[in-house]
Amino acid sequence: MTRSKHLAQATGLMAMLFVSISAYAEPDQASSTPEAVKRTSFEPARNSEGKPNMQGIWDFRTLTPLERPKDLGDKSVFSAEEAEAFRQQTIQVNDTDNKKDLNLPAAFDVEVPYNNFWLDYGTEMNEDGRTSLIIDPPNGRLPDLTPKALEGLKNNLLRVPPVRDIVSIGLTTFRPPGPETLGLSERCLLGFNAGPPLIPSAYNNNLRIVQAPEHVLLFTEMIHDARVVTMDDRPLLPSEIKKWSGESRGHWEGDTLVVETANFTDKTPAFQLPLDLTDPSRNGAAGSGKNLKLTERFTLIADSRLVYEYTVDDPSTFTRPFTVAIPMRATEEQIFEYACHEGNHAMEGMLGGARQMEKEAAGAAL
Repeated sequence: MTRSKHLAQATGLMAMLFVSISAYAEPDQASSTPEAVKRTSFEPARNSEGKPNMQGIWDFRTLTPLERPKDLGDKSVFSAEEAEAFRQQTIQVNDTDNKKDLNLPAAFDVEVPYNNFWLDYGTEMNEDGRTSLIIDPPNGRLPDLTPKALEGLKNNLLRVPPVRDIVSIGLTTFRPPGPETLGLSERCLLGFNAGPPLIPSAYNNNLRIVQAPEHVLLFTEMIHDARVVTMDDRPLLPSEIKKWSGESRGHWEGDTLVVETANFTDKTPAFQLPLDLTDPSRNGAAGSGKNLKLTERFTLIADSRLVYEYTVDDPSTFTRPFTVAIPMRATEEQIFEYACHEGNHAMEGMLGGARQMEKEAAGAAL
């Protein structure tokens, strides 16, 4: 099993499923850097419980990349000119209507059939000018993977269940024997940007927050996932009971909502790595959720501005924890039903196509 030979040609288009590059910024709003969270004197509106009122729909698109591009070295902040050049380049790369200009093979229209109308990366960088959403480590890049996690990336290509990759794009001679060998998103189990944790991507970059006295609901537009956060100190479920999105407990630290999540199933990855064409060994699902501890922080810094910050801690997958900060803006747009086509309707066709290819191969061998 090998990755498609056309992968390098598809940098921008494949990124729609893996890379965190998209959002919207309002320059007249407060800065969304984590440092601003500590400095701000903003007084949020409060609900009947006296807590900051975060209810509503929050848009987390941004063209700021998850990882700092390697050629930027230690540069943590773009100049205005650099940010504009990066923004324009990213918009062009994300525009799938440019496929003819990129000289892509016709087969790519089958693997990634979206034209630009269906995508919603956004058009703006974060106004803080940062070169990455990762704020720790200071180099703005994901930590090194452990030897065990690197070995797991190789095993992913064999497609032996449990398959933790989100999608199967890029594989060749792949004839899935059953749904269990397809990606989690193709089976409509997890979305490629819904998390947890959230990662901006090609579309459906919206989160609805609903607050109640004893619970907070985090509802993602992608895969219509509703994660219920219990706001007390009741014990977690027994360790043998695992959940696709883990089990979450929340508490307030001042005006910051802190959500700690554990009890992830080992059928999910610890983290879905962004596409890295310079090092194919670092693509795909890293580790498993078995040992993952996720800490998320939600802080209002303006009436229409919220900073979402999370720390991924899994010593069996990464050599150290890492932290990501993503700005969110309030939006009046609606969240529509996410009716997953692949797992609900197309699975029969995908598996039937694989069986037909096997028959044709067997006939040609006679």
